[in-house]
Amino acid sequence: MKNILEVCAGDIESVRAAAQGGASRVELCSALGEGGVTPSIGFIRRALTVPGIKVHVLIRPRGGDFLYDNDEVDCMVDDIVAAREAGVHGVVIGALTPDGDIDIAACRRMMDAAAGINVTFHRAFDLCRDKEKALEQIIALGCNRVLTSGQAPSAMEGTAALAQLVKQAAGRITILAGAGVGPQNAAEIIAASATNEVHASARHSVDSNMRYRHEGVAMGAPGSDEYSRKVTSADIVRDIVNRINS
Repeated sequence: MKNILEVCAGDIESVRAAAQGGASRVELCSALGEGGVTPSIGFIRRALTVPGIKVHVLIRPRGGDFLYDNDEVDCMVDDIVAAREAGVHGVVIGALTPDGDIDIAACRRMMDAAAGINVTFHRAFDLCRDKEKALEQIIALGCNRVLTSGQAPSAMEGTAALAQLVKQAAGRITILAGAGVGPQNAAEIIAASATNEVHASARHSVDSNMRYRHEGVAMGAPGSDEYSRKVTSADIVRDIVNRINS
């Protein structure tokens, strides 16, 4: 069985790099510094024009926790419908209750809106109080996979828990290992956890092509560099793909 790399892509350049490097799938996100939020419909439509790669879309209305009110769930349902109608291959969802359980009602609404396309439950799973119970609930919802570090700071540190989740899943759902995955550890994570899918950003820093630079004015957090950004590297993607399938 071929091992699969999913790339978290925050711009169209990253989607193209993921495809060129041989990734199987991208998760489209914006605001990666916030942990990712739902990308624009324009970005989604452009990503779908890139050949040779499946496109999944993160459905998350804001940064912060995964406790959502009714208005936020309405926003996520609308975004799922828009993404599905645009032709995406899947969406990435998640919602929790105040007590750290899966918000079944909110997730059921999102599953209904997805209407048969592929669904991943995202790393809200890693903030659940009972991962075994949560996994069973996610399976019962009908999700296709769950993105997780095994509730550890990184997938490498969570390999034992990931292995237990793979065993518990018993083929009913795919465990997608993510957080801190790179060329140096992707193959080891797959071997230690017995999953066959990993998730990585595979990014490097690129300098702006701007010749005129007004230094000292930040558009985001104070001290941020407006003339450097992180973009997925086709070479890093290719390296991960080769290592996990060697």
